[in-house]
Amino acid sequence: MDLTGTVALVTGGNGGLGQRICHALAREGVNIAVMYAQSRDQAEEVARDLAFRYQINAAAFACDITDGAAITALVDAVTKRFGRLDILVNDAAYNKSVPYQDLDGLTDEIWDKILAVNLTGPMRLIKAVAPVMKAQGQGRIVNISSVAGLTPTGSSIAYAVAKAGLNHLTHCMAVALAPETLVNCVAPGLLEGTRATANLLPAQIERSSAGAVLKRAADKDDCAAMVVTMCRTNTMTGQTTVIDAGRFFH
Repeated sequence: MDLTGTVALVTGGNGGLGQRICHALAREGVNIAVMYAQSRDQAEEVARDLAFRYQINAAAFACDITDGAAITALVDAVTKRFGRLDILVNDAAYNKSVPYQDLDGLTDEIWDKILAVNLTGPMRLIKAVAPVMKAQGQGRIVNISSVAGLTPTGSSIAYAVAKAGLNHLTHCMAVALAPETLVNCVAPGLLEGTRATANLLPAQIERSSAGAVLKRAADKDDCAAMVVTMCRTNTMTGQTTVIDAGRFFH
């Protein structure tokens, strides 16, 4: 797909990885809707920076992706502002560190919130943008998952299960939305400098880096570049690509 002049909605677009994704897409001439949950000033600054640097259109949009009505309003607002919507990047995420053995610590509240943000929210967003993309005759959806969805690691059982669900949601939506809309997924390993990483225990961060054959964290720019590739492709769908400095092989 030719990306010049297309429109992308990036959830969590003001976050550490989200900002890199926004910049990578904007460099390709994509107009950007930066979705945020709470940090309005930061998201608006990201949008201003994108517009100035790359001479594209960009704007910030608030949304609680655990609220179905808010998601519908978001997609309506983005399409009204830009006139179309070609790309959805589901980058918004939430985690809370709960050791696997601490089943009592994995409360219903923690479980519900992690699944609501990391799995149910993306599913609702995909359903909301699907009719728009179908009507346009083209669309690209990229989910941001985690290697925790492929092997029992990560910050908690709930996070691993949610990301495993997101990986399989990618498969299912690739079937459901073909042939107009292609759906793929990036599964990073440990990413430094993100809000999600800030919620991890220091021992978990050290373990993740030490366990990678490259002895380092995954690179946010590598992840962003893969998002761009998945938006350009015309023949790749239903795939999950791992970027984790060589920690998990599948």
